[in-house]
Amino acid sequence: MEKRLILAVTLSILVLLAWSALAPKQPIETQALQDNSQIAKPIEQPALPAIGHDPAALPETKLLADAALVDLSTEKLKFSFIEPAAAIKELTFQEYQQEKLDLGYGLLLPGESVAFQLNQKTSSGLIFVQKDKTKKIIKDFIFSKDNYSMELSIIIENLSNLKLDFDLPIILGLIDLSKNTEDARFINVIASRKGKVVTLNPKKDFSADDLKFIAIRDKYFAIVLQPERNFVGYVKKIGAQKSEVGVVLKNVTVEPGQNQKLNFRIYLGPQDLKQIEKIEKGWTGIINYGTFDIISQLMLQLLEFFYKIVHNWGVAIIILSIAIFLLLFPFTLKQMRSMKEMQALQPRIEALRKVYKDNPQKLNKEMLALYKEHKVNPFGGCLPLLLQMPVFFALYQVMMRSIALKGESFLWIKDLAEPDRLFMLPFSLPVFGNEVNILPLLMTGLMFLQQKFSFVPSSGSSAEQQKIMMIVMPLMFGLIFYHMPSGLVLYWFFNSLLMSLYQFKISRGK
Repeated sequence: MEKRLILAVTLSILVLLAWSALAPKQPIETQALQDNSQIAKPIEQPALPAIGHDPAALPETKLLADAALVDLSTEKLKFSFIEPAAAIKELTFQEYQQEKLDLGYGLLLPGESVAFQLNQKTSSGLIFVQKDKTKKIIKDFIFSKDNYSMELSIIIENLSNLKLDFDLPIILGLIDLSKNTEDARFINVIASRKGKVVTLNPKKDFSADDLKFIAIRDKYFAIVLQPERNFVGYVKKIGAQKSEVGVVLKNVTVEPGQNQKLNFRIYLGPQDLKQIEKIEKGWTGIINYGTFDIISQLMLQLLEFFYKIVHNWGVAIIILSIAIFLLLFPFTLKQMRSMKEMQALQPRIEALRKVYKDNPQKLNKEMLALYKEHKVNPFGGCLPLLLQMPVFFALYQVMMRSIALKGESFLWIKDLAEPDRLFMLPFSLPVFGNEVNILPLLMTGLMFLQQKFSFVPSSGSSAEQQKIMMIVMPLMFGLIFYHMPSGLVLYWFFNSLLMSLYQFKISRGK
């Protein structure tokens, strides 16, 4: 294999390594939000004592400390409410291996010194009531039995002789990045602003009054809040690793003896396109797979299409790998032919190296002329790998974030969204940890064979470089893939298998 070809392939792999290691752990604000002219000033917290907002003090309030929990289960969700705060502590998803979404104190009305009490509990909802000398507040939670939507109505009744005029803050949820550092990079805030869905950094303060909805998402799930009236959406840091996300309804007025009803539409469910479309198509923008989002969405749709046919996600991944291989086959075939031609030219290349060993510039010129004469591209072998990179990155995001693959098994693999973990060791090894993942090891061995089939004999220093790369490249890929989702390793394994089989056929051809 030509030295420059080896270098190009190595650099491609290093790009993959750098991308995995240096990718931002937290999302950054989109370009639209970096324009200072478009960012609203920080929220001026309401000063009225009726419904004030002091986020920094919330975790220490009596309403949240050691509070009683009220549980309610539907077919899809189990809710754990903090009763005196009338807020959601945690969600458990019944249809997804009991996965949880911790909101801290979701949908809390901050600043209330009087505790709420559970007034009514049914199979489809809860009603909490709080009352003091000036007002009565009713929080009515209504859950859907058919999907992951919820309606929240907040009814404020004026019990005084004076008009109530205030700003009403509602905390969507608490983001605590200190709890799970492994998955913290998947937590971010999503908002719809001026017709565009934007990603906000949960570690930075933000507020704007031109939002349509605001949402929090983690690796698999999301909560979306959309008030029926205009609001200010915000992200507020309350600690080094903690932030609140919420909305403020401005200028809420309740006349004496009257009441004001404020309605909110909410989604609490998986980041599943079909599930969200059932409720509100405008919310589907919360699903985003990063730089290669379009390719990721396409890969997921193809996987779902194959799954409908075979009813097994592992088999669907294998079919996808075969489909991608066939799609790129013309480039692969060109690569194989180029390598065979390079092999045929190797004696002449070695002869040129001996003749011009003291004149590198002349050597390069003669070699280029030789490649041009025989219409050989020494970099042609890189093309299939480079074309695979966007697909690989896209599939990586799908495997890491798609709830469809969570908990799905295939052969010995218990969860295609996790490493295959055939068994666990009683001790931990450097780099590998205490888990034995067979699929990456099989893939590494297969890549050794693939390198052997594509080996182009040479002599001198080039031969030594080739031998080193034949060992280093499979080992590098093995280390990269060792802790990756088994679904992604399965895809790459079968792609490498198809490449190896075809290379074997070519190497045995005349």
